[in-house]
Amino acid sequence: MATENLIPQIRFPEFNGNWEIKEFGNLYDFKTTNSFSRDNLNYENGSVKNIHYGDIHTKFNAQFDITKELVPFINEDIDVSKINDESYLIEGDLVIADASEDYADIGKAIEIINLNDEKTVAGLHTLLARKKSEDIAIGFASFILKTNRVRLAVMKIAQGSKVLSLSANRFAKIDLHLPKPDEQTKIASFISKIETQIQLLEKEKALLEKYKRAISKKIFNQEIRFKDDSGNDFPDWEEKVLGDICTKKSSNISANILEKNSGEYKLYGANGLFKCIDFFEENDEYISIVKDGAGIGRVMLCDAKSSVLGTLDIIKPNEGVDLGFLFSVLLSIDFKKYGIGSTIPHIYFKDYKKQKISIPKKEEQEKISNFISSIEISILNIESRLIQSRLFKKSLLQKMFV
Repeated sequence: MATENLIPQIRFPEFNGNWEIKEFGNLYDFKTTNSFSRDNLNYENGSVKNIHYGDIHTKFNAQFDITKELVPFINEDIDVSKINDESYLIEGDLVIADASEDYADIGKAIEIINLNDEKTVAGLHTLLARKKSEDIAIGFASFILKTNRVRLAVMKIAQGSKVLSLSANRFAKIDLHLPKPDEQTKIASFISKIETQIQLLEKEKALLEKYKRAISKKIFNQEIRFKDDSGNDFPDWEEKVLGDICTKKSSNISANILEKNSGEYKLYGANGLFKCIDFFEENDEYISIVKDGAGIGRVMLCDAKSSVLGTLDIIKPNEGVDLGFLFSVLLSIDFKKYGIGSTIPHIYFKDYKKQKISIPKKEEQEKISNFISSIEISILNIESRLIQSRLFKKSLLQKMFV
């Protein structure tokens, strides 16, 4: 059914004309899935692999290539001969998570792009949709299901209070706006390249973060030592407690009283920048640490001329201690072991200041700080590129679809 004004904002120049509206159920049939729980799965042995809905929520890429994903097997003591032939996945299938505790994940889907001839089935809390029409090209569905319009349609048909669920009958009624298959293929190919770039950046960031953790551990275990500017060894590190090298300062700033306050100075909360306000309490750079709530022990390096909410403490280095080195020391401490309280956990400086540490002279501290900072800068650069790529992809999903 053609409809006027179904034309995307951004389009490849060789294509024109309106897109069409087609119901999901006219493009896909639903097939039987199984109900195997995590207890029925393993990552070592088996003849049949199983797509678990939890992995759709948290791990799998929208375009699913089994050679690039870690997929569990059905346990060998389960009789897989009872699985219907039509329940085995084929390329072009959609596996849709039909249960979730929140709207963000309900209806999240993967499209099977490559199975590598491996027997695979869709499992517990999933819908298996199999393409029955040539009106939709393989690779396109994984992106159209992520568009705002379709996501809103999925949220509207989700049922339940504590746990949301989807039915195949309701899902079949969702309208998809489609161009011709050749345009679909070109759109999918273009966005896939952006996704590949994002995945490579994510992998690069993860490897760099792993390297930072490993090298930092070796430095603080003194397996790696720096030399002074003349090439000589620095003196041995000294044994101290955290309270010997830093001081704590409290904040009494409440978020409630700043609701209408705005300005140019940063105010930090438990998850980073909270907002900008018209005053500041700290002239110089400092470290903040979350003292209340689920994020206890999270530390941040905060800019000069800024403030923190009262749920955070301010940590400053004592004389002879480099700020960057102190920050690395704090990152290496497991503060949760100092947590008190179950409903709202809390940590106190009077407790964690007794943490034993080793510390070198300030000149070696600075070399350590500069080295680790150089790795952090590289990670931040990758994160910046990731943000830009994700925003670009999000924009494409809004402007290349209708």
